[in-house]
Amino acid sequence: MLHLTDHPLIAHELRHLRDRDCGSPEFRTRLRRIASLMVPSVTADLETRAVSCTTPMEVTSGRVLARPVTLVPVLRAGLALMDGFLDMIPQASVAHIGLRRDESTLRPQSYYVNHPPEMATHDVIVLDPMLATGGSASEAIRMIVQAGAASVRFVCLVASPEGIAALESAFPCLPIHAAALDRCIDDRGFILPGLGDAGDRMFGTAG
Repeated sequence: MLHLTDHPLIAHELRHLRDRDCGSPEFRTRLRRIASLMVPSVTADLETRAVSCTTPMEVTSGRVLARPVTLVPVLRAGLALMDGFLDMIPQASVAHIGLRRDESTLRPQSYYVNHPPEMATHDVIVLDPMLATGGSASEAIRMIVQAGAASVRFVCLVASPEGIAALESAFPCLPIHAAALDRCIDDRGFILPGLGDAGDRMFGTAG
């Protein structure tokens, strides 16, 4: 199920990210800001539990997260979203999934996986800025589910209708959070109007 985070500050940052003249340092900073701004909506339904709290005045009650949170940035572009989420959830653990896209088949290829051993007890948030064909996102989520995760949600910056359809087909109950839903993908699998290759723009590796 798609959840669009419609917020004026996110729209402002996203407009600058889309600009082809937005350089790598600015791109990373603005993407991190958007990630932080998305955290409240992405985590709004996380379960909490009651605990006691001693204030300087008296004992009262409060609430804390019921389950550990694990962030899963899909390497390498997901790292920018990870920083924004860690700003807001510093106690979260971080797993990593490395996927590269075969440019001829557009199919994802895994080259690295590292995650906490008890994924079944965690709320897992998979992070990848661009949901284009849906292939990489589907593979990353499949790997996390295979590792035992039961509570999983996916977060991206920009999604395409094709990517949403592919992810919903593979995981019908998966919450999908995006800052924007763009028009389509082109014949190379890039989102239109999009913002280009987020990883290349983040790290200054565009050809």
